[in-house]
Amino acid sequence: MIVSLTIIRYRKLFVPFALLAMAIHRLPLLMQKGCSFYKLLGSGKNGTFDLEPDWQQWGLLACWDSRENFDAFYNRSFVPSWWKLLGTESWTMICQPLQSHGSWDGKEPFGKPDASDINGPVAVLTRATIKLSRLKNFWANVDTVANIMTSAPGYINSFGVGEAPVYRQATFSVWESLEHVKAFAYKSPEHAEVIKKTRSEGWYSEELFARFKPIASFGTIYGKDPLNGLLNK
Repeated sequence: MIVSLTIIRYRKLFVPFALLAMAIHRLPLLMQKGCSFYKLLGSGKNGTFDLEPDWQQWGLLACWDSRENFDAFYNRSFVPSWWKLLGTESWTMICQPLQSHGSWDGKEPFGKPDASDINGPVAVLTRATIKLSRLKNFWANVDTVANIMTSAPGYINSFGVGEAPVYRQATFSVWESLEHVKAFAYKSPEHAEVIKKTRSEGWYSEELFARFKPIASFGTIYGKDPLNGLLNK
């Protein structure tokens, strides 16, 4: 299995088509050979969980049986053709699942990998459905963690994405190494405190945490490929 994350930026004039895509792209993806799971995603403005949407930026996360299946989709499907016609730029990262715990809509989309020997850049997905009764608690703590993450050693880039505003949210971040991920996750007092609160206060009705090995990166977002040169080290 491989996993693809594509981030698309639409031209301002074509934002209505970006909204339309959330509905009409479901059918070609459902019918796409070799695609076992997909999520069409909106985007927050600041690279993490954000109440303010970025109407020009959207995403697609998908699981593929093989790289050949992804390439067939990317080169021949109606969906990437739509992106090329209406977007200003797009960036795609191809990954292999390394570790995954939890569920997404009752499924384990990345299986149950549990790799122990992890070298090089690492991508991290943190995804949750937030209980309506805990929304205030969740959003009160987001900015603190986001500011720490973007200034943390080894941080490369991140994207705040979601299936629905406010309560179905995810962050996909990329780091130089697993050691940098662990330092941010476990050695930051502020982040550790937020993790503690999620457990003690029961913020989520469903959550998923996964790590991936980036194996390919192409296209641009904000004029550059975030992983340029890092995958060849």
